[in-house]
Formats: sequence, C-alpha cells, structure tokens
Amino acid sequence: MESKARILIADDSVDVVELLRKRLRHEGYETIEAYDGEECLVRAREGSPDLIILDIMMPKLDGYEVCRNLKSNRKTAYIPVLMLTAKGEVDSKVRGLDAGAQDYVAKPFNYAELSARIKSLLAARAARDKLAQEEKFDALDQMMEGVVHELRNPLTSIGGFARRILENLAEGDPNRKYARIILDEVSRLEKMIKHLVELKTAAISYKEPEDINAVIEEVRSQFRRWFEAEDVEVETDLTEDLPALALDRENIKLALSHIVENSIEAMQGISRKVLRMASRVDDGRVVVSITDSGKGIPKDKIKYLFDPFFTSKTSGPGLGLTLALRIIQEHRGTLSVESEPGKGTVFTIRLPASRIG
Repeated sequence: MESKARILIADDSVDVVELLRKRLRHEGYETIEAYDGEECLVRAREGSPDLIILDIMMPKLDGYEVCRNLKSNRKTAYIPVLMLTAKGEVDSKVRGLDAGAQDYVAKPFNYAELSARIKSLLAARAARDKLAQEEKFDALDQMMEGVVHELRNPLTSIGGFARRILENLAEGDPNRKYARIILDEVSRLEKMIKHLVELKTAAISYKEPEDINAVIEEVRSQFRRWFEAEDVEVETDLTEDLPALALDRENIKLALSHIVENSIEAMQGISRKVLRMASRVDDGRVVVSITDSGKGIPKDKIKYLFDPFFTSKTSGPGLGLTLALRIIQEHRGTLSVESEPGKGTVFTIRLPASRIG
C-alpha cells in the first residue's frame, strides 16, 4: 500500500469543505476537516497533515492568526499552507504570505488550478523531506567511523570483565543481577555498532538478477527459530513468476530482516501474533509487503520511524529501519508504512521491475 497524502481542509463553509473533501478523496488523498480556527490548530497538531487548505475568514481565529500559530509551533511549522482568499484582494494575499502561507488561491476557485497547486506544494515538500533524509545519512556517515572505533575496544573490555565477575559470583549473590544488566547493555551497544557498520557498507552493492521470492523465503527460514520461540504465525502469499530484479541479495536480505525483526518486537505482549509476507506486481513494480498484528504506531510517530535512533513505544532506539530504508532507496525503490494502533503495521517495499544489468 502506498502511503496517501493527508490534507486538512479548514473552512467555516460546510459546502466548501464537503466539495473539497469529495474531490480530494476522489484523487486519492486522505482528508481531515475543521470548521473554525481553533479546531484547525487542534487537527493540525493531532492529525499530522501533509498540507493545509486554510480559509482566511473563519470564526474564533482567522486564517492569518492560525497560520502564524502553525508556523511558530515546531511540530506544525513545516506543513505547507495553501490559503483561500477573496478574489482580487491583493492585501489579503500579501498578509497571508507574510503570515507564512506557501501559496494562495482566490475564491471562487477553479478546482483544476487548486489541484495543480496542491500537487506542486506536496511535491516540494517531498523533495525537501528527501533532501533532509539524505543530509541525515551524510551526517551519520561522518560520525560512524569515529563512534565505532571509540566504542568497540572499551565494550570488549567491559563485557569481558562483567562475564568474569558473573562467573565468580555465588548463586544468590545480589550483585549477579547488576552484572547481567551490564552484559545486556553491552549487548545492546554491540548491536548498535553492528548496525552502524552495516549502514556504511550498505552503500557498496553488487547487483545481479535475483528472485525476490527466494530472498523472502531465505529471510523466513532465517527467523524460523525466533518465530517458534515467540509463537508467531507466519503466512506467505507470494505471486509466482515474478520478474527477476537487479538486487544485491545480501543487502536486500538485510533490509527485509530488519523489518521482520521490528515486526516481531512490535507483537510482544499480543495474544495472537501473525506475520504475513507477500509479493505481487503492481504498475510495473514488484511490491513486497510485511504485515504484523502488533501494537501499531500512532500517526504522529510514523513520519519519524526511519530516523536514526528514533524511539517509539513499540520499539527501542536503533538503526534497523534506517538501514532498511537506505538499502531500498539504493535499489531505486521506496519503503512506506501504514499503521493503526491496536491493529498492526504494514511495511510496503516497491522495487522497479525493469532494471536488470
């Protein structure tokens, strides 16, 4: 499933809101609605929209006040705002742009023009988000070598001494608990170092024609004991005769493994744990989806899920999903996520089916 852009429509006219809601949903967008300025601010903070269509003349708070408030809040400052202004009122347009709006359309508006401006603003935001993600990766690359070098040797010493202390402590000694905590934390840091190394080496790949279904089955086999230990039901729905893909087999296995690992962790504490791995062809691309029945991720957290060391309530800080995203992007693919708290999460990978050689 491709993640849909979410648009907040803020207008006190029920007819305008209904018109925009129907047309935008017909174009494939998700919509949220607000009918006054205060409700718009609440919806913007809670709904995490990708764009806001904001009328100037609204009760409680007008569009200018709403826009200034949005731009002063770190959580909503970078959401593009498209203002609806009265036709011919140049002053309104200028004031709207001064308040932080990115664009405007005059009422009564031509929907074709409005739709084009929406697409332009969403494309600009996607480009900015992609650039920001690349900058994060670049910064991460610069710090990796130093961090790995500085941590590896001390961790080896700490882990070795802690194991020796644990072995020499009598059963029932209360200090055994603290030694185990040290070893657990050493293990966690060693895993982080492993991810840092993987993240750096993932940029170096050698692609050959591969059967993605065979790679999925290898990953399933790799996690077989973990599935059994966690009592996870595994379902597969793999379309036969998929086109071969130009893949670095080990890197793609690594990406899928990190997604599966995240899914298993998200299902801890769930009574019925189900993991579904599927493949299909859609619009000239091979699509791989990994679905879990876990706790789910709140909508306001999803956009940060691939950030390095992001922590959610369903998983701890790490680099696994960051690494998965980087590998898939290096294969000219996309990785999207949809989730609903209490129901589970779907990770969807789309890979070009025509890049052999």
